[in-house]
Amino acid sequence: MSNLDRRKFYIDGAWVKPIQPNDFAVLNPATGESIATISLGSVEDIDLAVQAARRAFASWSVATPGQRTELLQNILAVYQKRYDEMAAVISLELGAPISMSRKSQAACGVGHLQAFIRACANLQPQQQLDNGDILLREPIGVCGLITPWNWPVNQMALKVLPALAVGCTSVLKPSELTPLSAILYAEILHEAGVPRGVFNLVNGEGPVAGAALSRHPGVDMMSFTGSTRAGIAVTRDSADTVKKITLELGGKSPNILFADADLEKAVKRGVFGCFYNSGQSCNAPTRMLVERSIYDKVLEIAKATGEGQQVGDPAQEGRHIGPVVSSLQYDRIQDLIHAGIAQGATLLVGGPGKPRGFDRGYYVRPTIFCDANNDMRIAREEIFGPVLTIIPFGDEDEAVRIANDTPYGLAAYVETADAGRAERVARKLRAGQVYINGKECGDGSPFGGYKLSGLGREGGLYGLEDFLEIKVVSRP
Repeated sequence: MSNLDRRKFYIDGAWVKPIQPNDFAVLNPATGESIATISLGSVEDIDLAVQAARRAFASWSVATPGQRTELLQNILAVYQKRYDEMAAVISLELGAPISMSRKSQAACGVGHLQAFIRACANLQPQQQLDNGDILLREPIGVCGLITPWNWPVNQMALKVLPALAVGCTSVLKPSELTPLSAILYAEILHEAGVPRGVFNLVNGEGPVAGAALSRHPGVDMMSFTGSTRAGIAVTRDSADTVKKITLELGGKSPNILFADADLEKAVKRGVFGCFYNSGQSCNAPTRMLVERSIYDKVLEIAKATGEGQQVGDPAQEGRHIGPVVSSLQYDRIQDLIHAGIAQGATLLVGGPGKPRGFDRGYYVRPTIFCDANNDMRIAREEIFGPVLTIIPFGDEDEAVRIANDTPYGLAAYVETADAGRAERVARKLRAGQVYINGKECGDGSPFGGYKLSGLGREGGLYGLEDFLEIKVVSRP
């Protein structure tokens, strides 16, 4: 395909040129070739977008709940019309196989939107407290939204939509690695009738555009998803203006397999879950903790499953995985694979380098380490690639101790036939979500984590509340 020109930003309801052009090539991870050119925004571009959002807040903040819900329904209709286009764009810029992009990546834009529409019906803008005072929930103001590359529509939907739904205005800075889906999302919002200035989009890099957004005195709240390192930077940049901050950061999620689990299903589910999206999911089950009595059997199943994981062209239909997003990401994964070997873990499947037949692009060999311990880098650092670490444990208490022995706390997984143990262990795990026997949480459930995995929750009613201020009015 030809190289697309996507240099303009969406500000105040129109596509405008950057104040100072700063070209950046968007690459296809499957080939390493340029597919589009964007411009990286400056402090001045961010300022224009924030000014537009501030002007729009005066009118949008007083729109009725019915008007806002009607807008969400319009967005849903336009999104569904352009659904296949969104799936194709994500596949191209991220490297997600088209089947997966259509089934999961693009689907997030529908599921979260429907959940927010339901949540709006349950939101109470005003209620009377037990002491007679009146509690009001009001939109917080102008929101700076920074989204990552790994699930682009998922994170845009979890930030842009609740801001719209409660009466906030926003400036979105998506990842410069996957900006095309954000540009398409802006087109969808425009077509759906989002008023001028209510939503704005400026592409750019975190240290420049992202920092300018976080530091801007006209921004009332920052909502960030990405690495813990970058989340700390957003927090620091926001501190001088005492902004509200929500953070959805990294994870190193444990997947505990007890001896009474359905091993074939549990192990396959765990391996494929770790490899899904080429391992580029913050809640991926990257540490498989296995009861010692079933350890050898688990390794046997894991080896067969890992060797069966296909790697392929994202443009092709199928259940294969594609490349990782960039050369930087590829190099980081390779460094951690080498660290696993150097620190004494046993390489069960895969290893360094690219899969056979893939000389171009950023493809990684699906890799499984076993005989690891929780002090190794591969057990402590977020690899963000198709790399699984298997660690044995003796009893339930040790499993919980290892699971919680991490600076992160985003998600955890438990596989057991004992319902009582599943509930007991889930309560002990320091994580924002616990998935039992492969059952996912539904759209609308709050998503977020403990410890270095972040602050606040996204999705559904709790996701709306994060964009609201609480005001109390006394009754005379």
